[in-house]
Amino acid sequence: MKNRPKLTDIMTSDPETVHTAQPLSEVYDLFQDRNYHHVPVVEGDKPVGIISAGDILRLVYDIDNGDDRMLRTFLDLQFNIEDAMTTDLVTVQPSSMVREVATAMSSGDIHSVLVVGEEGTLEGIVTSTDLIKLLEQML
Repeated sequence: MKNRPKLTDIMTSDPETVHTAQPLSEVYDLFQDRNYHHVPVVEGDKPVGIISAGDILRLVYDIDNGDDRMLRTFLDLQFNIEDAMTTDLVTVQPSSMVREVATAMSSGDIHSVLVVGEEGTLEGIVTSTDLIKLLEQML
């Protein structure tokens, strides 16, 4: 890998997304079935929010001794995607430097940055895991 990798080299292009009309349990299923920790929420092809696995865990923290089916039902009856998602998005353009993403994440408050095109359309996502993989390749 080059000394100065491009953001497009490390981002996940065309990430799986959800929209606000979907049941929250479908997001929970994505986190369970795949190795995702962040899912962008879109309206059309533009990001309006992001949901992390931690966001869902905060919603169900007080459920005692619930099985998976009960948890999914609870999520769908009590909450929707807009209840769980974060709308204060950190975004960069594909031409941005990897350092810009690393700087944004270095505070520890965010673990993903959305990559958007000039029209505001979602083109990718960069997570802290992507940055760690890059570091591993460079060492």
